[in-house]
Amino acid sequence: MLVGKSDRPEKKGQTRSPGARAKRVRTDPWRHSRGGPESAVVIVEYADFECPYCARAAGILHELVDASDGQVRHVFRHFPVFSMHPFALTAALAAEVAGAHGRFWEMHDLLFANQDRLADKYLMAFARGLGIDADLVVGDPAQPYGDAVEADYADGAEQRVQGTPTIFIDGERYRGRLELGPLRTAVARAGAARSTEDGADRRRRRMPWARG
Repeated sequence: MLVGKSDRPEKKGQTRSPGARAKRVRTDPWRHSRGGPESAVVIVEYADFECPYCARAAGILHELVDASDGQVRHVFRHFPVFSMHPFALTAALAAEVAGAHGRFWEMHDLLFANQDRLADKYLMAFARGLGIDADLVVGDPAQPYGDAVEADYADGAEQRVQGTPTIFIDGERYRGRLELGPLRTAVARAGAARSTEDGADRRRRRMPWARG
């Protein structure tokens, strides 16, 4: 059973007990993702469609990927904190149904842009607008997609995700501010580190915003 805790970002200065370091997060390229499949840097985000912090992060991550010249890929994973957000799980199911019809990111954007309208009737309206049978995104027809949502949630729990949004950059938890500037800096640093690890030309890996 999915159990959520808090949707507030982790506070600076929080520490873990010795030996509590989570394993590097997997960056499965076949999950919902935006950006080039051969991107230099992969961002994995655990998010909740009813979380206001996630709505803000969505636009920032979108801009980050679009301005990266294909060097950044954003992977979305569900982490519905339904103990606080009553529509988070049904919204996640609707997004999965849309994904099965090749419209995940369109539904993703609609859900975050309309966080005050996530009841079933609105989910059905969003589906119709995307050319999807409205009856598929709510109720029993949407339930089979719960396995995918629960798998994402379990993966997040394994990484000790407790709130949303939680972001990993190339497998390392990002603890900075959810602002474009700090994220760009972290992504550029990750790209440079990967270049060193795989012996690639560092200049080829530089992010567009880092070029002078």
